[in-house]
Amino acid sequence: MYDITIIGAGIIGTLLAHELSRYELNVLVVEKEADVAEGASGANSAIIHSGHDPKPGTLKCRYNLLGNRMYPDLCKQLQVDYEANGAFVVATSKAEEENLDVLIRQCEERSIPFEVLTGDQAREEEPNLSPDVTKVLSLPTTGIIMPFEVAIAAMEEAMMNGVELKLDYEVRTIDRDEEGFVINGEIKTKMIVNCAGAHCDEITEMLEPSPYKVETRKGEYFVLDHMDVPFVKHTIYPVPSEKGKGVLAMPTIHGNVLLGPDSEYCQDVEDDSTGKGLDYVRKEIAKTVVNIPFNKMIHTFAGLRPHIDLNDFYIKEDDNIENFIHIAGIESPGLTSAPAIAKDVAENIILPRYKDRAVKAEYRRRRPFIDMRHMSDEEKAELIKKDPAFGQIICRCEKISEGQIVDVINRECGARTVKGVKMRCRPGMGRCQGGFCEVEVARILAEQLKEDVRDVRLDRKGSNIVLANAKEDL
Repeated sequence: MYDITIIGAGIIGTLLAHELSRYELNVLVVEKEADVAEGASGANSAIIHSGHDPKPGTLKCRYNLLGNRMYPDLCKQLQVDYEANGAFVVATSKAEEENLDVLIRQCEERSIPFEVLTGDQAREEEPNLSPDVTKVLSLPTTGIIMPFEVAIAAMEEAMMNGVELKLDYEVRTIDRDEEGFVINGEIKTKMIVNCAGAHCDEITEMLEPSPYKVETRKGEYFVLDHMDVPFVKHTIYPVPSEKGKGVLAMPTIHGNVLLGPDSEYCQDVEDDSTGKGLDYVRKEIAKTVVNIPFNKMIHTFAGLRPHIDLNDFYIKEDDNIENFIHIAGIESPGLTSAPAIAKDVAENIILPRYKDRAVKAEYRRRRPFIDMRHMSDEEKAELIKKDPAFGQIICRCEKISEGQIVDVINRECGARTVKGVKMRCRPGMGRCQGGFCEVEVARILAEQLKEDVRDVRLDRKGSNIVLANAKEDL
């Protein structure tokens, strides 16, 4: 029997598993997709917000402020990328300037570092800001990460310390017994933590009427290629509206630029197609930045944000069912809030039930993914001397070697799909979007997992190449 089963391996579920892996607990994470961070955690703006925007007194406000302060140390510990690139919130009219003044007061009240700039001062730092920008709130503690990289790293380290992960495992039934819960008639667990994102209410409905209803907001994005001179260095926000933070221009950790998102409710909680939202993004982004290099666009994608009708995060033990924990409605600033939510739920809801479980005497730390971009020529030569596979370039755009791909497959929480390799070390992320390297990645996967490269399937959404028998290896 498991002490705790976490349903959902997004950023919250993986960071919670990471927190709990420090203790002598029997923890299981189940995920219906073929990899971790396949939902909202893998398709968002990747921003660590400063905390200037959420409404006072909400859980969103509380956890945003805490999470923003936690990320630098968390990313250092997990050995993943973090950059405090800063943000500009820009006003283009007198009415927007008045709304910006509200955010400035909130920064003062929340002790968030900030500076107020004129439009001309801001354009000295960001020459592609629109000439219509008249006033800017500068937020130096805003950062950027790769969300799926953080989730993968947290899950990897959790697994190194005893947490179990079941992928391709959809929860269909939950029953109660005298010891706790039984999932799908086979998994026995004393406690369930519901981190199922867009499906949180469906999981709850397996036990009782849900106290909230999940709707999804779809946001569509453009991805721009690397450029010799960055299009923007800061994250550029418009003044927020009732729909959210608006359409942004934001750099990524790896030198691309995202433009987006829009915000539209959708009936299908898994509809991540792109379409008319991109027209809206193209129109709105032109209000805050100019000289937009759409000829550098290499990819589009959509992310789904689970919104609940309570208009705040819903984080608590169920009112009627003991040891059933809700972590629901995690939309923006959910990514920023994730480490604070995980720590709070672990320390104040879960661990008090397990006071007899000690902190582990020994705790294993993961090693970083091998990133040859930051190596000197001498370091690369030494690596290739030890293993010639590191000298065989598979992805020409991102210059990713076969050795790096083999490494990300043969780890705890290792890649089992083509997309999984892409998320961990970036083959297919570049200009050709996998046109040259995808077949080679599939070949390497087949060799490492000892499957036939000709025998492949698509995942349940039809968007990810999976080796046909890999499920048995998960």
